[in-house]
Amino acid sequence: MTQEQLAEAADISADMVAKLETGVSGARFPVIERLAAALEVDPAELFSPELPSGLIRRGAFRDISMRLAGLSGPDLAWISAIIEAALSPKTGEPHGSAKPAASASSSRRTKRAT
Repeated sequence: MTQEQLAEAADISADMVAKLETGVSGARFPVIERLAAALEVDPAELFSPELPSGLIRRGAFRDISMRLAGLSGPDLAWISAIIEAALSPKTGEPHGSAKPAASASSSRRTKRAT
């Protein structure tokens, strides 16, 4: 998409798009919302270069992000450690191949059977 096409889709001037892209000027949130809508992305994605395009609009990611936004610093650190542990490869097992833990009900059935 060219600057002119983006400007037209966002209903702002091409000069403004050029200034925003080069960092010469900033934009207020209503303009950011129009740019994001024209690009079909969440406004936050315009400020998060590490996020693949469209990621924030995915339901699960959005829901988790909203829940995390309300947590305190210590709670976020705790959750971060849990995520890190869950996503780290286990020794001798390729990432993602860990067997799911047995459910509590199946554990109880096993204990009763012995």
